[in-house]
Amino acid sequence: MIELTDEAIQQLLYKQSKEGWRNIRLGITGGGCAGFEYIFDSVDHDGDSNDVYIDYGKFGVVIDKVSVPYLVGMTLDYVKEGLNEVFKFINPKEASSCGCGVSINFDLDKVDEDKIFAVDLS
Repeated sequence: MIELTDEAIQQLLYKQSKEGWRNIRLGITGGGCAGFEYIFDSVDHDGDSNDVYIDYGKFGVVIDKVSVPYLVGMTLDYVKEGLNEVFKFINPKEASSCGCGVSINFDLDKVDEDKIFAVDLS
């Protein structure tokens, strides 16, 4: 569903050991000049009935069901860009992004809202 690069996993495990959280929450929310922004937060729960939980062993990823069709098939990477180190969403469903690097828009022809029904929610 969502691929994590080795670099992302290593950094997530490092942050988890320093900060003590259990899982991360990924998603999208309305906002920014391009229409959407990614959500990336640490959480201490496995989600609720409105979420999908993906177990990655030592941590999990919690995604709200509304965001799933937008995130299926993406990769979370951790990259060093000059002096900055950031988690980077590599999403083939993105149509454009703002110059600020935070706000994104989606190619709705690539967003299959039926994908949520193919995810095992148990």
